[in-house]
Order: sequence, then structure tokens, then C-alpha cells
Amino acid sequence: MLEKLGADFGTFPQILSGWAEAQPDKVAFRDDTQQVTWAQLEDRTARLAAKLAETGLKHGQSVAILGTSSVNYALVFLAAVRAGGVAAPLTTSASPAQLAGMAADSGARHLFIDGAKSAELGAGFAADLDHIALEDVDAWMAPEGTSAADVTHDPKDSFNIIYSSGTTGTPKGIVHSHMMRWRQFAPTAASYLGSGMDVRSLASTPLYSNTTMVAFLSCLLAGGTLTIMGKFDCGRWLDLAQTHRVTTTMLVPVQYQRLMDFDGFDDFDLSSLALKYCTSAPFSPELKREVLERMPGGLIEIYSMTEGGVVCLLNAHEFPDKLHTVGRPAPGSELKVLDDDDNPVAPGQPGNLIGLSQTMMAGYKNQPGKTRDGYWTDPETGIPWQRMGDIGRVDAEGFVELVGRAKDMIISGGFNIFPVDLENELLKEAGVAEAAVIGMPSKSWGETPVGFVRFEDGLGDTDAVMAEVNARLGKTQRLAALFAIEEMPRSHIGKLLKTELRAQLEAAGEAF
Repeated sequence: MLEKLGADFGTFPQILSGWAEAQPDKVAFRDDTQQVTWAQLEDRTARLAAKLAETGLKHGQSVAILGTSSVNYALVFLAAVRAGGVAAPLTTSASPAQLAGMAADSGARHLFIDGAKSAELGAGFAADLDHIALEDVDAWMAPEGTSAADVTHDPKDSFNIIYSSGTTGTPKGIVHSHMMRWRQFAPTAASYLGSGMDVRSLASTPLYSNTTMVAFLSCLLAGGTLTIMGKFDCGRWLDLAQTHRVTTTMLVPVQYQRLMDFDGFDDFDLSSLALKYCTSAPFSPELKREVLERMPGGLIEIYSMTEGGVVCLLNAHEFPDKLHTVGRPAPGSELKVLDDDDNPVAPGQPGNLIGLSQTMMAGYKNQPGKTRDGYWTDPETGIPWQRMGDIGRVDAEGFVELVGRAKDMIISGGFNIFPVDLENELLKEAGVAEAAVIGMPSKSWGETPVGFVRFEDGLGDTDAVMAEVNARLGKTQRLAALFAIEEMPRSHIGKLLKTELRAQLEAAGEAF
């Protein structure tokens, strides 16, 4: 299998079938209610794929999935790919309107949805799709003994769509190809096998998140065992890691922080941990240092975007003096630092990060204009690079330090929040003349959105406004606090000075 993983291209269905033949009785997936062996994974994904084709799935068509992460969720994801379709996991924390927009945008015919989400959204949600209960996939799939038709997967075929979080309209659907996913995870799986690691992975972030793919897809390609958490809980995570002798995991910074703060953390045996990953949000040097001191195994921070661009890796256990950085560009990645006029900056100076790698998205689903807007095209080669949206600088040893974000994007709990979207919602409220939203540090979420409003007559109820606006937003977007302000701080040319708003809160000692 190691030789196959070293090939220029291979398909996930072929590799997974090979593992099922080689180790049929080994556990492939488990959650709190069930576990499946590799032989059962092969059988159930084949029968699900056959049923998808029988009920009208076309090659390249999406299969929407909505619900809490589970074994059945993972099986449907893989079956969609096996059938020649595209896995389209939808963000559970999004608003009903956002979810309806995602389902329509994906072009799916089938919607696999769990009971809790179905009850929450009601019978009229996405009524034009065929609804299948995630809890009932065994009854829905083709009969025992049914084999899935052989499907040819071209490297350029779409593998999945990951919907970005953090917009009040329909989030953008980021399309990844089979080749992109192969280049992303086959080398990782090969490195696991080459080191002799028995991969026992623990996934505690949602399966609709690109972050989770590090724990999910690389584990599968390596023939490992994946434990799936429906919802993160410190005590439960520690118990699972200890009980199943977990060797690798992916956590976002807020999860590391909660584990470090958890009473009794040091009572658990985590000695099996060989490698831990982190991505999706700012990871403070202090927290990295504490994780290195208290959790066994190596720590790798990944800096990139779901869209692609440069991939930077920081092997924190190897470079304890570089914890203020996100590491250096990985092999196959390139980085440029440009000023606002797209000219290179002097070495060591901050600028806009522009990245290129072998793991670039195919584009935004149905939005070629926004796809182009996210690129910087090299005038000498004509090759499009991804604008990373961050401001950073590169030190003399090639390590990248992030110093700001180009558009004041807020990252809360690993999810992107765009202030302008929240500001537009605030401006819909009667009496609100101006609105501004900033990100403030939060021990619970890393960052959290905090709003300011200027009322037209100087009077208004901020609690009532925040309640109305938060009711329209997805769970990850909601304002943590809202303050009334007599006048918005602006520069001499009228630019809103959000740095001053942040300074006011810091001076007042406000904590979130």
C-alpha cells in the first residue's frame, strides 16, 4: 500500500477497498453508538453508492449531508465519492436561510439529514430534495450482496464541496478535486506507514469542516481507525484518547485551551499520542508552549486556507524558538509578500501574503467572478496565486509571522466571521445610524465579534437590537456584546478606525 500512496495519483475508493481486503476485521470507524470494520465499511459504502446511482445520482452531482458527525455521516460522505458524486457536507451552525441556499447551490438531489436537524428545520426545508434520515441509512441502502458499479474518477473531478462559514448570505462553496485531496493526504498517509505508526485518529471537529479532513481522510488512506465525536467535550475527549490509545488528532486552538484549563487533565494517560495538529485560527505562542509541555507527541501547526494557497507548517516541537510564527512553506508551496499595489515588499517587511501550492481549490461553486477576485495573477507566468487575506512577514530563516488580517476577518472557534455582514444586519434595525463590528480576544473562542452602534436620536436599546440580530445569524456569528457610541472614530478622510474601538474596550478592561 505504501507504493500505491507514493503514486502521482490514486483514488480513495481504490485505496479503501485495498485496506478492506487486507484487514477486514480491523475497526475502521467508531462513534458513541456503533463501530464498523473495514469489511463493513467496504460493504456499506458499496451498497450506499449503488442506491445513490439507482435513485438518480449523476456523475459529478453533489450529495448533501446535514447533521452531527457520526459513523453514518462518514459512510455517506465516502459513498457519495465512490458513486462518482461529490460530498457536500453542510454547516450545521448556519441559519435556515443559509442552509437552504447551500443545499440549492450544491445542485444536490439527495439530502442525508439527522433527526435533530430535520426536526429543527421542519418539513418544508429543501422540499425539492430527496430526504434520507442519517439514522436510517442501513434500511435505505441497497440489499446485502449488492456491488457498486465501477466508476472512473478523473483527477480533475470534484471530490467535495466545503461551504465557508461566516456570511449572512449563502456561504461560498469551495470545490476540491480528487487530485487536490490526493496530493493533500496521500503523502501524510505514506509518512504514517513509513514510520510504522498504527494510526488511531480522534476527530472532534465537525465533518463539514475542512479542518477535520486532516484527522479523517489521512487516517483512512493509512488504513487506520477513526473515532468520531459528535460534539467536543473535554472530559469525553480525554477519555476516548486514553481508552483507544489515540496516536494522532486535530484540534483547533480553542480546544487546546479548554483542555489545558480542564480540571483533571493531568490524570489521563495520553502517552500514546505521537502527533497532534492545529489549524483554523490564531494559535498563541503561550498556548503552543503549554501544549508542548503538557501533551505528549509532536505538535504541527498548519497555516493555509480551505481555498488553497500557500501551506505553511510549524513543527513546534522542533522549533521552540519559532512559536510566534506559523512555520515555513511546505514542499510544493510558494509564498510572496506584496504591498497594496501588488509589488514585492523588502525582505522582513510586512505585506499581503499570496500563496501557490499543489493543493489549490478548483474554484467557488457557481461563482467564477468571486473565484477570480480571490486570485493574484503573476504577470510574468500568468499563473493565478491565492490571496491569503492575511498580512505577514518572513524572517531571515523563512519562517512566516502573521501580523494582521487584510479585511478584519474574525476567526471564532475556528470559523471565519466577516464583520461587514454583521454590520449590515445591525443597520437593518430601526434607529441604528451606524454600526461597526470588531474581533476581541476570547478565552473560550479565540476571538469573538463585538459590535458598536450609533443611534439616530442618541437613544436605543442595545440588548433588544443584539437579540434581534443574533436571532438572524448563524450560531458561530452571533455578537458577544453590543455597545452604544455617540460618535464613531474616523480618520481625516472618513475611514472608520476600528483600532480605536478595540483600544477603548481594552482600556475599559472588557473581557469576552
